[in-house]
Amino acid sequence: MRTASRGLDRLIVEFDRALKTLGGVASVAREMPGQELSEADLPETQRRHAAALMRVNHTGEICAQALYSGQALTARSDDTRRVLQRAGEEEAEHLAWTAARVESLGGRLSVLNPAFYAGSFVIGAVSGAAGDRWSLGFLAETERQVEAHLDGHLLSLPAADQKSRAVVERMKQDEARHASSATAHGAAGLPRPVKRIMKLAARVMTFTTYRL
Repeated sequence: MRTASRGLDRLIVEFDRALKTLGGVASVAREMPGQELSEADLPETQRRHAAALMRVNHTGEICAQALYSGQALTARSDDTRRVLQRAGEEEAEHLAWTAARVESLGGRLSVLNPAFYAGSFVIGAVSGAAGDRWSLGFLAETERQVEAHLDGHLLSLPAADQKSRAVVERMKQDEARHASSATAHGAAGLPRPVKRIMKLAARVMTFTTYRL
């Protein structure tokens, strides 16, 4: 009975977190990177491109929040749950930072965010149910792929948009640290087919949210 009650409590917490994530309510402990920099006067095409890239990054953070929430819900140990929650807290900061950059660039957030949140939450819950080592392995591989994705954005962002670049650089540092933390806590290496599926899903998200 007590186990069922704890499970229900966690479910309520995760539902509340979903509402806050999709509603743009995020607690930010650290100052947004690049605050001291001036906003660049970008040509319209570059401004739209930068806004679309930051929209993609924002949706990526929506997915991260959902993944880690799903994994935390089904995690078997409190230690694993704490690793996931710490990563999620910093991802929430990324969520706020990317939303602010999209707004500053005159863009809009993706209309697909609720669908991506729901799908990512299910994937996270399934990976968590597979066992903590696999769940942490999923976390580590997700962060490695996101780090590579952010490298691509640093190459693509307008050179003059130093404010967006500062945000992406800090995000990249955090993702690498999260991957290292998951590995240190016993993450299992994922099979190659799983990694390929994850990359394909990321491409679908990137393609759609850049436009929508």
